[in-house]
This record gives sequence, structure tokens and C-alpha cells, in this order.
Amino acid sequence: MSEPPRFDRGHTDDLMSFLAASPTPYHAVANTAERLEKAGFKQVAETDAWEGTTGGKYVLRGGAIVAWFVPEGAAPHTPFRIIGAHTDSPNLRVKPRPDTGAHGFRQVAVEIYGGPLLNSWLDRDLGLAGRLSLRDGSTRLVNVDRPLLRVPQLAIHLDRSVSAEGLKLDKQRHLQPIWGLGDDVRDGDLIAFLEEESGLAPGEVTGWDLMTHSVEAPSYLGRDQELVAGPRMDNLLSLHAGSTALASAAARENLPYIPVLAGFDHEENGSQSDTGADGPLLGGVLERSVFARGGSYEDRARAFAGTVCLSSDTGHAVHPNYAERHDPTHHPRVNGGPILKVNVNNRYATDGSGRAVFAAACEKAGVPFQTFVSNNSMPCGTTIGPITAARHGIKTVDIGVAILSMHSARELCGDRDPFLLANALVAFLEG
Repeated sequence: MSEPPRFDRGHTDDLMSFLAASPTPYHAVANTAERLEKAGFKQVAETDAWEGTTGGKYVLRGGAIVAWFVPEGAAPHTPFRIIGAHTDSPNLRVKPRPDTGAHGFRQVAVEIYGGPLLNSWLDRDLGLAGRLSLRDGSTRLVNVDRPLLRVPQLAIHLDRSVSAEGLKLDKQRHLQPIWGLGDDVRDGDLIAFLEEESGLAPGEVTGWDLMTHSVEAPSYLGRDQELVAGPRMDNLLSLHAGSTALASAAARENLPYIPVLAGFDHEENGSQSDTGADGPLLGGVLERSVFARGGSYEDRARAFAGTVCLSSDTGHAVHPNYAERHDPTHHPRVNGGPILKVNVNNRYATDGSGRAVFAAACEKAGVPFQTFVSNNSMPCGTTIGPITAARHGIKTVDIGVAILSMHSARELCGDRDPFLLANALVAFLEG
């Protein structure tokens, strides 16, 4: 193994800034694009004809981004090295008719997105952010990043059964946040408020994709600040590490592969959308890259046959209070290095040859890695990995960083693991 990389807390500091600035998938891809622009990447439009020039390029589509770097001398059949991640996180999202209320409280009607730990959204100061669609056909990002909403929990004096039976939440009745007082609830109040916040004229907004977020800033935690608490680590931690690795790899010469970053939306609800991993976005970009360099379908087939994707997503660190929920011989630890995810029923896409690819990257980077497999008695989650492998016919390996409190409004990871993951991803992209 190479010498281990010297830990740079600046990477984790930068991750925390990225998390705070990215309350929605739309903000996450905009911030990723801005970072890639600074590294010399240029945006290309899907509606334009593409040229087979070298250099860094990226495509934005809603809450998804695909970025790639074409090295000098890359042939049409040059394989790709892909880092896959997702941009969405479980949360509370605003309904089409958002204005509601009862008993003197003004509330916002929300719908549950993905599988959040619902109790983690109670009694928490929430902001509101997302994408506004305007009358002229354009869009505008909005981020009210201050205490605006709150889902108040019922006092224990009014529900003594909580102590014995646990908290039981009705998704429709118990999770509508309050944002003011008054009996005069009027349709259009929330959107009018956001138009004013965004400097838009009344009636200019005709559509919206809005969601709540915790306004508490990411922070170091613990006696020695070895832990990081923050929102949306699942899975902006991987998107941040992937963009860092892509920018680093693009600065190298004589790359044997074309490095790619694919950040998809809608992983938390099945990936079936035009911006999800089960959609056509990634395959279209890769094929157009081959054809733009003068390639044929045969070149496309050769390139895909030699391609490898690392599907990077957060995984479960062993929980000190619930160790029996984990496989007894697989206990990934926080700050123990990235994890390799394995499931023989293909809930993860890793096989033995994929493990060898990841092990080689970690060895080259001097990074230790761990293995995660579920307890046989517990159902296993899944990722974009199996979807990517099946849809595009490319070798895919599931990896990530071990965290606690997955799907909470605030999750917990080690301060070193994001840095170690990024170093392993750089080595993977370099081949």
C-alpha cells in the first residue's frame, strides 16, 4: 500500500460549507457546477451539437449533473471511469396548494419525500428552499435559510402513552409545519412571500419545487471534534467527494480513462425519472461523448465494456446502542475508511472483480477500507448501483462512507472519512 495521505481537515471544512449551501438538489448541482467551472469545466447544452474537443464539460438537468473530462488523445473507444452519487435527501416537500391552517395557526401543507426519520423533523427550526418556475419559462433558485417553519411536537402531558408505547406519527395530520398566526388563510400567501423574498413581481411564479431543511449549520462534535453533524450527508458527502476527485483527476496528464461524475436526483424514491439513475441521462451523455469523437456503435460497445462505475453512497456504521442489528462479523467503524457494500441478492452491485478494482484504488491511495454486509435477519437497502449496472451494462461497485442517523434531518459521520473517500476516488479515476 502507498503511504497514507496526510489528513487535511480543509476537505471536511469545505464539505460542511457545501452541505450548508446546498439545501436542495437544485442548489447542490448549481454549487457543484460552480466548483467545476473554477477547475476549467464548461457547461454544454443537451440541445446543442457536441464537439469532440478535449477538456472538462458538464450537463445540468434539473437536480442532476453529469460532468466528464476528455484527456488529450482519447480514442472513441476509450473506457469511462464513473463516480455515481445522488443529490436528493429525504425531507418534507411543499404540496401544490401549500396554504393551510387551523385554530389560529397558519401552516404549510407538505408531502413526505423518501423515507425520512420523521421524529427528527419535530421541534426543529426549518427553512424553505427549492426551484421557482416563472411565467417567462425560466427558473429561479430560492433559499430562505432562516427559521421560518416548525413542526411542533405534542406535549407529553397530552399524550402519556408516548413513554410506554413510543411516538406514533400520522404523516398527514402530524407533520404540517406552522409558519405564523392568523385565521385568514389565503391561497397564494406562501408563493407571494417567496416572490417577495426573491425580488420577483407578484404573479410571476407559476410553478414550484420546494422543500424544507434544517437551518442549523453543520458542526464538529465531540471531545476531540472527531465527528461531524450535518444535514444531507446522504448523499451530498459523495457528490462533494466526487466533484473534488474529478477536478483533481482532470489536472493530471496521460489519463487512461475518461473520468465522469454523475449526480442523480430521485434516488430516495426509486430513481425513475428523467434525472434519476433509471433514466436516460447518463447513457445519453456517454454515447454522445463517443460519437462526438468520431466513434461508431462498435466504439460505444467497446467503451462501455471497459467502463467501471463506483456507486458512492453513505452506509451504516455500527451503532453502539444497537450493535445486534448489524452482521456480527461486519462492523464498519466511523473514521475507519470508506466501505465496500456487498449483497449477494444484488441490492448492491459489488462482486469479487469489482472488489478488486476498489481495493486497487484504495491501495494506490494509501487508504484503508472496510466491508459492509447486512445482518441476514434485516432487509437490505439499495442504491443507484444495481440500476446503473443493469441499465447500461457496465461493471458497478457499491461503496461509500459509514455514518449514523441515516435519513435523519441531521446525520453523523467521522471527520476523516470524507477526506479518505475523496483520495480513493482520485486514485480510481486515474486508473
